[in-house]
Amino acid sequence: MNSLWKAIDKRFIANCIRSESSVTKYQVFSLLSSRSFHSKHSLIDEGKVGLSSGSGCLSGIKVIDLSRVLAGPSAAQLLGDLGADVIKIEEPKRGDDTRYFRTKNERKKFQNLNNGDESNDQSNLSNYFISCNRNKRSLTLNLKTMEGIEIFKTLIKSSDVLIENFKSGKMEELGIGYQTLKEINPKLIYSSITGFGNTGPLATEPGYDVVAAAKSGLMSITGERDRSPVRNGVALCDIITGLHSTIGIISALYQRDKSFTTTIRSGQSVDVSLFESSLSVLFNIGCSYLNSQEDGQRWGTQHPSIVPYQAFETKNGYVIISATNDQQFQKLCDALGLGSLKTDPRFKTNDDRVTNRIELIKILSDQIKKPELINRIKSFGLPCTRVNSIKEGFDEPQAIARGMIVEIDKKAVNGTNKRIKMIGTPIKLSKNPIKFTNKTNNDNDDSNNSNKDFTLPPPTLGEHTNSILKDQLGYSESKIKELKKSGVI
Repeated sequence: MNSLWKAIDKRFIANCIRSESSVTKYQVFSLLSSRSFHSKHSLIDEGKVGLSSGSGCLSGIKVIDLSRVLAGPSAAQLLGDLGADVIKIEEPKRGDDTRYFRTKNERKKFQNLNNGDESNDQSNLSNYFISCNRNKRSLTLNLKTMEGIEIFKTLIKSSDVLIENFKSGKMEELGIGYQTLKEINPKLIYSSITGFGNTGPLATEPGYDVVAAAKSGLMSITGERDRSPVRNGVALCDIITGLHSTIGIISALYQRDKSFTTTIRSGQSVDVSLFESSLSVLFNIGCSYLNSQEDGQRWGTQHPSIVPYQAFETKNGYVIISATNDQQFQKLCDALGLGSLKTDPRFKTNDDRVTNRIELIKILSDQIKKPELINRIKSFGLPCTRVNSIKEGFDEPQAIARGMIVEIDKKAVNGTNKRIKMIGTPIKLSKNPIKFTNKTNNDNDDSNNSNKDFTLPPPTLGEHTNSILKDQLGYSESKIKELKKSGVI
């Protein structure tokens, strides 16, 4: 490989990148992406090639986010956190529905970003929206117009990933389905997120998180035994589907780029759904049905096959206690001063404890009501904690130490900076850590900065439309005004 590096002329590489040859262009880009080439040549450092200079693992990857609400946007945000350049395409004058998913008390907070102008509501943000839309630029585009479709296709030509969550068949109806787009850009990774998948009898049915939870059976096992089914406290099905989309996208990118010397880099479609993601998280409960015909039921905080493993009420609130094996149970008995239970045949093994669940839980509940025993349980090395409120969870020193609260500056309409707090990332990478840093005076304007080493705050609706059209696609000011007037953007 060293002889190959020496044989490559920098000017030849630059000419290849500008050429129309897909094979040559793909091979050279993959070559330039390798760390061994970076260490031997300074071409990228000299800024002669349009590759991203960011430090994220996905730096240089371009993503089009054509999704709304949570599953797709959360997938795109994670790619952005990892260094990808993400453009979020939204409907003009409306945008992502979550811009308006506001609780009763939060609207006034986000009006401050509009300089208090309620009539400028289309630029408003919500806590829901900002939770899954950082590290993106917002472009408004009317895909029901021919010019809107042409702009979209132009963006696709130079993109690596598309994420969309339209109902199955809608993209084809618009003339921008996978088969069409892969002709425009063979290396495109096309991630489709639907309610039920793109095949099967329910393919065209609309789907939401709560629908998927109900349809999959997940909701039937959520809640107290003697109460009605409940939805999860967060949109778990959406969130997991977003993670599945991200995993599929990164896998497809790896497959596309791992062997550039023999074939053209070709993309593929990534088809994930809320329903299948909901089924996939059933794990042990699902396998109990599949292999033992034992249908799931609601257990509250209890576990169907581990006892004790649940919340217990104390004078100071609820605590979680779990003993997942016989050794832990014996330690728990010692901690609670219930040594006689260690030899009680009703509770000797986990199978015994599951069989005699009611009797054991009553004994433990009476003893655990004494608040001074909680620290004693922990002193035996057993997992035990209070059930925190959301506030208490974020206030935990561990959450702060691990960077799970980040603050990002967002420029308001009046030009002043407002600080937005967001949830950090649980992914800690040693070589390419995900960074959350505010832009400094030395950084370029984030309006068209894909080579970023700072965090882009969640965008207001269409915040970057002009800069993307002008700087990235070469549109003139007069043409942009014309597109606005005709409702294309």
